[in-house]
Amino acid sequence: MFRIPVSVDGRHLVSALGVLYLFVAFVTAVVPTSHHESISAILVTFGFIAGPGLVLLAGGVRLPRTDVDPRFYTAVFVRTVAGIGVMLVILGLYHVQPGMGVDEPYRSVPILTGLAGVAGFVAGRLDARAKTRELELERRNRQLESMQERLEESNERLEQFAYAASHDLQEPLRMVSSYLQLLDDRHGDALDEEGEEFLEFALDGAERMSTMIDALLEYSRVDTQGQPFEPVSLEAILEDVRTDLEMRIEETGAELEYGDLPRVTGDPRQLRQLFQNLLSNAIEYSEDGRPRIEIEAERRGTASRSDPSTNDDREWIVSVSDDGIGIDPADQDRIFEVFQRLHTQAEHAGTGIGLALCKRIVERHGGDIWVDSEPGEGTTVSVTLPAAEQ
Repeated sequence: MFRIPVSVDGRHLVSALGVLYLFVAFVTAVVPTSHHESISAILVTFGFIAGPGLVLLAGGVRLPRTDVDPRFYTAVFVRTVAGIGVMLVILGLYHVQPGMGVDEPYRSVPILTGLAGVAGFVAGRLDARAKTRELELERRNRQLESMQERLEESNERLEQFAYAASHDLQEPLRMVSSYLQLLDDRHGDALDEEGEEFLEFALDGAERMSTMIDALLEYSRVDTQGQPFEPVSLEAILEDVRTDLEMRIEETGAELEYGDLPRVTGDPRQLRQLFQNLLSNAIEYSEDGRPRIEIEAERRGTASRSDPSTNDDREWIVSVSDDGIGIDPADQDRIFEVFQRLHTQAEHAGTGIGLALCKRIVERHGGDIWVDSEPGEGTTVSVTLPAAEQ
């Protein structure tokens, strides 16, 4: 089988074919076969032969400016030659038929093969463009796979670092807390009021530091240490959360109201953590008096915050509403970032990771989380979760 050497640039060969047809057109015009041939007939013949030649010449020259990969230039040339070859075969078969033949072959053959060559060039270019896109898609897929592998490796290293850091930091913190507590037990009576206050601050700081390290470790392990998804009853989740917060609810006199809640697909442990954080916040940031918290679920076209045009009725929107102090609109995105607090520790206790952890849990479930609030008018935190299959 005849093969064009890979080292030969196909675009130059296409241009050479165009030059050849221009030469044939020039010869046909300059050396007419009949002295009685009119100028108009000569010009028409010249145009029909030179036209494909110009197309092939320009096509070969402009090929590098198109989105065709250079590796397919030779394939474009082969398609062009194949078009000319097919036309020659057709003309040959037509010529050998008894009583049949091609009139004025010096005109017909260059015109018909030129047009066939242009058709082959167009087909070859379209095919080369499609193959180029396939190559580009494969290249991008390889890049994405490589990036995903690097991201997974990075996440694994970060998790190892977070675990090592939390473990290594917890030990000296325990030692600090132990010795501070020992100092308070043995020599607390010898300290004056200011000394006791300093000691209390130190103990409180060590305890809060330990809590923040544990929360940060849990935040870093949302994706890697999560359990497989399964159908989960949100009513059962809320009952468990209510039991966990029973003492807090009794102390504050909080009222929790929720009706029938759906079944969703997710990680039961993380969903429990999600709603425990949301309910704890609703209780913590309530106004003076008995906190009133409502939990509602609605199945409808999902109003995604990132893409409002999204419409997927396979998701539930679950909202936790309170009548608390509210959040300024300018701060409503910032509250989902790690260690972003809107209040001092003296005003409201917390690590600054709770809502950031909620966001990571919701994102792992393929959903969104957002807040609707005005200062002094309460807060509604909404999340989207995938509906469990019937």
